[in-house]
Amino acid sequence: MTIANLDQSRRQLGLASIRRRAAPEPPVGLAHLNPRLARVLAARGVSDPSQLDHELAAILPPTGMPDLERAAELVADAIEAGDEIVVIGDFDADGATATALCLRALRAMGATRVDFRIPDRQRHGYGLSPALVAELERVPGLVLTVDNGVSAHSGVAAAKALGCRVVVTDHHLPGDTLPDAEAIVNPNRTEATFGSRALAGVGVAFYLLAAVRAELDRRGQFADRGRPNLANWLDLVALGTVADVVELDDNNRRLVAQGLARIRAQQCAPGILALFAESGRDPREAQSRDLGFAIGPRLNAAGRLENMRLGVECLLADDPAEARRLAAELDRINRERRSVERDMLDTVAMDLERALGGQGDVPPEQAAEWVRYDPGFHPGVIGIVAGRLKTRWARPVFVFAPAEVGVDNGLLKGSGRSIPGIHLRDLLVEIDARHPGLIEGFGGHAMAAGLSLGTGRLEAFRHAFADAVARFDERLPEGREVLTDGPLATEDFHLDFVSLLDRHGPWGTGFPEPLFDNVFDVLEKTALKDGKHWRLVVRPVDAADRRSMDAIWFHAPDALPPGRRWQIAYRPVIDTFRGQRRLKLFVETALPVT
Repeated sequence: MTIANLDQSRRQLGLASIRRRAAPEPPVGLAHLNPRLARVLAARGVSDPSQLDHELAAILPPTGMPDLERAAELVADAIEAGDEIVVIGDFDADGATATALCLRALRAMGATRVDFRIPDRQRHGYGLSPALVAELERVPGLVLTVDNGVSAHSGVAAAKALGCRVVVTDHHLPGDTLPDAEAIVNPNRTEATFGSRALAGVGVAFYLLAAVRAELDRRGQFADRGRPNLANWLDLVALGTVADVVELDDNNRRLVAQGLARIRAQQCAPGILALFAESGRDPREAQSRDLGFAIGPRLNAAGRLENMRLGVECLLADDPAEARRLAAELDRINRERRSVERDMLDTVAMDLERALGGQGDVPPEQAAEWVRYDPGFHPGVIGIVAGRLKTRWARPVFVFAPAEVGVDNGLLKGSGRSIPGIHLRDLLVEIDARHPGLIEGFGGHAMAAGLSLGTGRLEAFRHAFADAVARFDERLPEGREVLTDGPLATEDFHLDFVSLLDRHGPWGTGFPEPLFDNVFDVLEKTALKDGKHWRLVVRPVDAADRRSMDAIWFHAPDALPPGRRWQIAYRPVIDTFRGQRRLKLFVETALPVT
């Protein structure tokens, strides 16, 4: 069989190409597994069965984490002395879960005066800042940062000027110099030898709390009361790790697997159960995709449009009714966030149609047009919109908004997302070197970066960006590409095989969820939601029993592939409805076949 469409017609239809990932020969240690599963695991770097051990005992020891012992001593000292501890979080799901984790665990370890602060995007900016320190009602004995602080030189200095001790826990890349904190726990410090640099902020906090518990145990603090079990809060670690889109290396997969097991057993924070209920998901069937696409976004929306304090309070709520009330409010904010996002994407599409004669799903030819701005854009959502455009266009993208909602302070805030082969932070370094003074400030990494500009410098940045990205022309793909694990055998179209895949997760960044492609006869097509989604009835062309199955194509292109026979890239899932379980395919893309 040959795929009939030419690349040009595929791009005109807005369809992604399908490419099968190269898979090494599965190692001997995986020979006992289903051959398709072994192929999937081998393609993700699994070479030894020990990598599939998700037991708590297999989690890496803390050896090689800089300043961990010193930080644990300082926190233990504060607990013993009854000092006030203020946890400074971040306004995303990683920061919210890390904050809730610290408050729950520190209280269980005997801290009687522990509180938290989450910076406001508009008033304080990111992380521990002098503005945030200035608003503290009382001077705490200890300031503990989570998911921030490694670059907070002025914030740490402001806290220490008040007489506070400062312990930083963070996972972001440090700069050339570190702030003057009493301890900085970060697996990405240059001198760190800890075995996983991919820990999320909540993961770093978990390791610190384990060290604090060990220090208090050594001091005899649990002689008269129970020694808290930190595994009780691995649901928070799993949620923050998946939502922060960090690499799911072997250690992170163990942390997430343990947290998911607690959620499935409903032995987790009432707030997490409430968020599952609001999203219409069953926690007993929880997978990492639920955390990444349903629960995490509801938390993140609060930090983007309002204040993440609401999210932390939801995760801290012990009363199920209060947790459900807070989760409902988070759901409302998330619906508002989606509306804002849709409006921004529609604005981009209309701009392109009006100015360039193109469609929103077709990338503009000129690189300067990959930088988008509108005075009505919301600064809390520009990162999401940049990510959506990057995925649609397969191009590096920056999206700008006024730095403050409804206020003209002369600054624009920008967020960028990139594609493999174009390092976004390095690109900004190059632009900054060639055009001194153009960029007010910037930071980030290969795939994502942020910056600020003076309002009048946007056009200059557009041209500087186009010049810098021009040398990467050969790295720009022809269009969006979907990478699959090849075809499934006919006997694998079964609930048992999908359950097998689920048991060998969790799947996520760096360990992508399996995606397969086969050729199907498309027997029925039914439009849902005005054609934005489609229900399909399909049958594998090589199926001996000619059994058909349902497929759903969410966010399908405006024009479906022509003809009856398609090559479909899909994810098999177990669909549960009214107590009945059945196989369903989630379509990623499809191409016509002759």
